[in-house]
Amino acid sequence: MRLEDMNWFDVESYLKQDNRLMLILGACEQHGYLSLLSDTRIPLALADAASQQTGVLVAPPLNFGSSAYFLDYPGTLSLRISTLLNLTEDLVNSAYQQGFRRFLFLNGHGGNDPAGDLLSELANKLPDTRFAWYAWWESHAVEAIAVKHGLKSYHAGWIEAFPFTRVSDLPEGEKIPVLMHGVTNSKQFRQDIGDGVFGGPYHVDESISQEIFHAALEDVITLLHFE
Repeated sequence: MRLEDMNWFDVESYLKQDNRLMLILGACEQHGYLSLLSDTRIPLALADAASQQTGVLVAPPLNFGSSAYFLDYPGTLSLRISTLLNLTEDLVNSAYQQGFRRFLFLNGHGGNDPAGDLLSELANKLPDTRFAWYAWWESHAVEAIAVKHGLKSYHAGWIEAFPFTRVSDLPEGEKIPVLMHGVTNSKQFRQDIGDGVFGGPYHVDESISQEIFHAALEDVITLLHFE
């Protein structure tokens, strides 16, 4: 159940029985051979699936995040961290004024982590709010599946290669992991990373991707049971 499929009367009716809201923080950045919006598509797919089971409302995703280190890859559109924090606070304040009190942020991009730190401040400012933050690739359940199959996770590699993030054919085999050397500018980043994949297999059997998705979905559903 998405806001885009409702009118304001519908939302007012929803708030009479539920004050939960899922917000997606994504990114528009290079993902090798995958969609530039992979970091949006994955958490949005999780939110939609969780909403189907719980009826919790899904806000439109924020399609841009903090991705300055990828700016030399065409198609990457990045926000300043200060902009990201202001956007996050504005969205929460807007929803809070209308009666939403329990917020689950589904983050798709590691560069957005500062927004997660902001939530503690907002919890102190806004009475009776509850916040949860979920980055699916950091989940213990997801990690356990990778370990079970002898896999390691890398940016733009197999773990993000879901059917709905693929926009081209993927190379066979795997890439030797790239050794990162501290903080660099985007030009150096591109020289070091090349095709944008940090390492590991470019793709795996779809059954493993399904395991990953369902494990993350169970996490999301659990988090929606706010106390």
